[in-house]
Amino acid sequence: AAAAAGYGPLHVGTDIGGSIRLPAGWCGIFGLKPSLGRVPIDPPYTGRCAGPMTRSVADAALMMQVLSLPDARDSMGLPHQEIAWHSFDMDPAQARGLRIGLLLDAGCGLPLQPRVRAVVEQAAAWLESAGAHIERIEPWLTRDMLDGLDHFWRMRSHVEMQSLTDAQRRVILPFIREWADSAAPLTATQLFVASQQSHLLRTATVRATAAYDYVLSPVAPITAFPAHLPSPTNDPLRPLEHIAFTVPYNMSEQPAASVPCGHDGQLPIGVQIAGRRFDDLGVLRLSRVLEQLRPPQPAWPQPVQSGQDRAQTASATPA
Repeated sequence: AAAAAGYGPLHVGTDIGGSIRLPAGWCGIFGLKPSLGRVPIDPPYTGRCAGPMTRSVADAALMMQVLSLPDARDSMGLPHQEIAWHSFDMDPAQARGLRIGLLLDAGCGLPLQPRVRAVVEQAAAWLESAGAHIERIEPWLTRDMLDGLDHFWRMRSHVEMQSLTDAQRRVILPFIREWADSAAPLTATQLFVASQQSHLLRTATVRATAAYDYVLSPVAPITAFPAHLPSPTNDPLRPLEHIAFTVPYNMSEQPAASVPCGHDGQLPIGVQIAGRRFDDLGVLRLSRVLEQLRPPQPAWPQPVQSGQDRAQTASATPA
């Protein structure tokens, strides 16, 4: 929201299931979740990435020149590579011949809103007009995978919260307390099965996307939900229904970005581009192609001047 409003030009987000791409898509900005380990993060954790959130692909590429520098504190960091981030500005003609998968069904989670679907299909049509080959692909995420991630993360938070004092627990959002504490009845067997779903999702994602240079999909199945709600469902027992398109690439360690490509008349809609593991620059380049192919987006928010500011501006303007 700060990036969209112009509070600053460069912002960093963190993402373990979609938390760079989802708000980027809902706020009409660009967001990149890099390959796991591309941007050092402390502490490292399975699927957890840091990446740029900006108004443009160009600004994100600029950030990656610095963010991708190595740091020994990240034990899961990738070996440093000299990547030509400045070469992000890809001409749409260079999309010719790319094989792009089009995913319009996540397999589970919230149903896809018709307007979101239409925007993603339009983005696919733009790339096809530039010479890319578009092929519909079937979903691979299952309910067991999504629920397994949810239950494992609930237990992780439940255990962490046990170390807090009563006073500290009282300031935690009630939604989060209820979500985490619901893991208490899980058996060791149930927790083990849940813990294995991240690997199953990883292998399924790599297998499903291996034949394609990139995969195009919605970022989220819905446009932005009311800001006062803690999640789109407002249900702590169904908290992850909105991340079905994004979370697979956290588990598979593949780079993925959100590119603003449309709106529903009022709220922005992001399109997700996912690439093969380590092809962060390629994802930036194809994102840049979409920036060029899409029509002009709604104007950015502008600062509202106070009456005093307007008067000062007027008095300083030559007649």
